[in-house]
Amino acid sequence: VQLVESGGGLVQAGASLRLSCAASGDTMCMSTMAWYRQAPGKERELVADISSGGSINYGDSVKCRFTISRDNDKKILYLQMNSLKPENTAMNYCNLEESRSGGGPKAIAWYGRGCYGNNYWGQGTQVTVTS
Repeated sequence: VQLVESGGGLVQAGASLRLSCAASGDTMCMSTMAWYRQAPGKERELVADISSGGSINYGDSVKCRFTISRDNDKKILYLQMNSLKPENTAMNYCNLEESRSGGGPKAIAWYGRGCYGNNYWGQGTQVTVTS
């Protein structure tokens, strides 16, 4: 699986950006997808995640300003970022987690192969917000 992020940039406070993450390769087992961010000197943290069925979780700091969505047919993950603040400056990473259904007959029938929870990361896209 390959993940390629795009859409980052340098913007002023209050602006909006939309990040995209395109998944390619063997994506038969793709399940939950997520956006993480890592600011300089800080640990990587969850921004938001979305399951294959559309269930969503947001990190506390971005609720009501960011919206995560996905297009399962196109295998693209999005993050709409509104009202950006300087503290949103970070490298943003796309993450894909595979199903943990295993290799039983049901998993094979549904996914075409066994699925074992492999985890994949993109290279990241930088978001810089100036005041």
